[in-house]
Amino acid sequence: MRDVTTVAPMLPEIQKLLLLQDRDQRIRTFKTELKNAPLERKELEARLQAASLGAEQAKARVRDQELEKKRLELLAQGKREQIARFKTQQMQTRKNEEFQALGNEINHFEQEVGKIEDRELEIMEEIERLTPLLAEAERNVAEARSRVAGQIADLEAKIVIITDKLKAAEAERATLTEGIDEDLLDQYNRLFASKGGNPVVPLEHEVCTGCHMKLTTQTLVRVKGGQQITHCEQCGRILYLG
Repeated sequence: MRDVTTVAPMLPEIQKLLLLQDRDQRIRTFKTELKNAPLERKELEARLQAASLGAEQAKARVRDQELEKKRLELLAQGKREQIARFKTQQMQTRKNEEFQALGNEINHFEQEVGKIEDRELEIMEEIERLTPLLAEAERNVAEARSRVAGQIADLEAKIVIITDKLKAAEAERATLTEGIDEDLLDQYNRLFASKGGNPVVPLEHEVCTGCHMKLTTQTLVRVKGGQQITHCEQCGRILYLG
C-alpha cells in the first residue's frame, strides 16, 4: 500500500484574506493609475509644446532672414541714391581733381552695393531652404495637436472608467472585511503596506514565496495542519499551503 498524505482544507480566514488581498491589489493599481494620469497628460502636452516650439523656431529663422533682407535692400537703395548724387555732382564739376575724387567714391559705393547684393542672394537662398522646413514644422504641429487631443480624450475617458472601478472595488472591500477578526485584519493591513501588497502568500516546496526563505519544520507543520493562522518566521507574511 502507498502512503496518502491528507492535506487540511484552507482556513476560512485565509480564504477571506485572499479575496481581500485581491481587491486591495486592484485598488492599489487603480489609485496608481489615477495618480499617474496627470503626469501622462503633462507628458502629452509637453510633446505638443515641443512640436510647437520647433515650428516657432523655424518661423523665427525665416522672419529674421526676411528682416535682414529688407534691411539690406534699404541699405543698398541708400547707397544707390548716393551714387546717383555723386554722378550728378561729377557731371556738374569742372575740376578734374574733384571729378576724379567723385569717381573714386562712386566706385567705392558700387563695390559696397555689389557686396550687399551678394549677401541678399545668400539670404534669399537661405529663405528658400527654410521655407519648406517651416511648412513641415507647421504640419507636424497640426498633426501633433490632433494626435494629442485624441490621446488626452482617451486619457480622460480612462480616468472615468478607472474611477468607477475603484469605487466598485472599495465597496467590495468593505463587505469582504466583515467577519474578519480585528487583530487579524490589523496584521493584514500592516503587512499589505510593508510587504509590497503581498501579505498572504503560499507555501511551496517548504519555501515562503514572499521572501523565498526555507521555513522551519515547526512552521511547515502548522501551515500544513491548516488549524491556525501561521506567519513566516523570516518576513512575517501570512502563509497558506499552495
